[in-house]
Amino acid sequence: MSKIDPGSDRRVSRPVYRLRRGTGRRHRQLGELVDSPNEITDVVFSHHHPDHTLNAALFPKARFHDFWAIYQGDVWSGRPAEGFALSPSIHLIETPGHTPQDITSLVSTSGGTVAFTHLWWSATGPAEDPLASDPSALHRSRARVLEIAGLIVPGHGAPFKPSAETPR
Repeated sequence: MSKIDPGSDRRVSRPVYRLRRGTGRRHRQLGELVDSPNEITDVVFSHHHPDHTLNAALFPKARFHDFWAIYQGDVWSGRPAEGFALSPSIHLIETPGHTPQDITSLVSTSGGTVAFTHLWWSATGPAEDPLASDPSALHRSRARVLEIAGLIVPGHGAPFKPSAETPR
C-alpha cells in the first residue's frame, strides 16, 4: 500500500506497507507518515490474494475499495471500479489478467500519472505472470496502463518508469 495525500501537491509518497512482513515494521513505516492508522481514509485492494488484503483491519476507519464495491464498517456499497474517483486526482480502472478482478489506481500528479497495479510484480515482470488467470487479458491491461502512466508502482517491487524493456 502507498500513502496518497489528496491534500497536498505531492500526491504520491513511497510505498509504506508491504503486507508480507512483520507488523512492527509496518507500524514504524506508517508512523513516519501519519500519527495513527485511523488517519488512513481509503485502502484499495488491487486484487483479493491474501498478501494484499490480510492486514486490512490495521485501518479501522478506512473505506476499502475493490473491483465491485466500497466497504466501510458493515456497509457494502456496490459500484464498478472502472472510472470510480476516490478524489479528483485518484481514479480506479479495471485491469484483469493476474486475476479477473484486478484493478489499478491511477494518481494524477504534477509529474504525470502514477499507476499502482499488480500487472507487474516488479520492473522486470515477469514477462509472463505464472499466476495469471488470463494471460491475454494481462497483456491487454498492461498495454492500457502503459498508454496512461509515466510511473508504475508494481505489486511487489520498487516504482519504475516504463521503458522499451518493460514487459508488455
